Order: sequence, then structure tokens, then C-alpha cells
Amino acid sequence: MSIHETAIIHPEASIDESVTIGPYCIVGKDVTIGPGCKLLSHIIVKGPTAIGKNNSFFQFSSIGEDTPDKKYKGEDTKLIIGDDNIFREGVTIHRGTIQDNAVTEIGSNNLVMAYAHIAHDCVVGDHNVFANNAGLAGHVKIGNYVTLGGFSAVHQFCNIGDYAFTGMNTMITMDLPAYTKAASHPAKIAGLNTVGMARNGISEDSISLLKKGYKLLYRKSLKLNDAVSKLEDLQEKYSDPHLKNFIDSIKASTRGITR
Repeated sequence: MSIHETAIIHPEASIDESVTIGPYCIVGKDVTIGPGCKLLSHIIVKGPTAIGKNNSFFQFSSIGEDTPDKKYKGEDTKLIIGDDNIFREGVTIHRGTIQDNAVTEIGSNNLVMAYAHIAHDCVVGDHNVFANNAGLAGHVKIGNYVTLGGFSAVHQFCNIGDYAFTGMNTMITMDLPAYTKAASHPAKIAGLNTVGMARNGISEDSISLLKKGYKLLYRKSLKLNDAVSKLEDLQEKYSDPHLKNFIDSIKASTRGITR
């Protein structure tokens, strides 16, 4: 274990022997840090927080702090972080509230760029990219392989489906279906994230089906229930996992989809 002499570590923190902790870091009570993690400098980690393996935290990040939500009264809530994530300069992540599941969860292989914010009770999947200053309000759910452009903001309780993409300065106030692109303020649908899908190995056949599904949802002037019914007919014919994921992300919406 490599701990700089200026770092302050609570005696009840559990830190793997392979962890590197740089200058002026503070690690609090009930913090667990797994193998291979690096806290470069000036990082604050407050518990209860459980961090997996091979995560990197850059300077001035605040991880696992109490939420500023007015409902929070000091209850014992958690932050759980997976493996192989990169948290760049000034990232802030808050623990959960008992009004939800009392936990904020972040998966693995995410890149969270400078000054991004992940609020209380958010659930973030795997392989996502949050560009500089992207922000999640409380209770937001992010799928996998999502890209949030710089200065994008997501309203509380919104869901963003797998492989979705937002342009810079996008304001998300309703749910964003999987595989779609959105831009502007308020957000407007801007097509499918075909580049992201191709880069992540989704087949041309699946992309072609998703294009058909997209047209049914956004180009045929159908009511939502009618569009979903036709999407399900298409899925019954082709049985494609990505088309199913697209349909499921629409049906799972609680705030209504961006349309």
C-alpha cells in the first residue's frame, strides 16, 4: 500500500494493500477500497462507500458525500462503485436517501469526465461516458454504453436507455429510449445512435431493424400505444435482442418518453 504522508485515513476504513493514495486525500469511516485503485491527490471519500477494483480518481473529486436533498436527515445510506472506472477532476457523487433504496450505484468501465455530477439514488450501468460538466439529478437511471455530451443535464427520475446519446447542452426532462440521440433544450430526438452502435459491435441487421422501429415510433404519427403494438409485431417476426431492448425501454418509461 502506498499512502502519502499528507493523506488522512480513518482507522475503520478498509483499503487493499495494492491501493495508491496520493497527497492530501481524506478517506473516511466505513469506506472500502478494492485492489488496484488510485486516488491521485486531494480526493475526499466518505462512507459508507464500497469501491471495487482498478478505479482511478483524479484531483479534487468528492466521492460518497451526504446528499443536499432536504429529505436527508443523516440516515445510514450507501454508495457502491464497481470496477475499472475513471473519475476525472472535480467529479462529485452523493450517497442515496432512505426515500429510495438508500444507495447510489455505479457499475464498471465508466468514464466520468471533469466536474460531472451524479446525485443521490442514481443507478448507472456499465461502459458509459459522461463528458465534462454532465449532471444527473436524483433518482436517475442510466443504462449501458450511454454517452452524455458536455453540460448535459438529466432531470430527476428520468431513465436513459442503453446506447443512447445526448449532444452538448442537452436538457433531458423525459425518458430517453435506448439507442436514440437527443439534443437541444428541451431535448429533441435527433435520430438513432448508429455510430455508437456500430462502434460497439451491434450487427447491421439489428441496426436495420432498429431503424424500422425508430420510424414506427417517431415518423408515422402513431399514438404511442399503437406504435408499441407495431414494434411488438416486428419483434415477434424477427426476435432481435436489440429491438426488444428498444421496446422494453419505451414500455418501462414512467415519465413519458422524449418524442
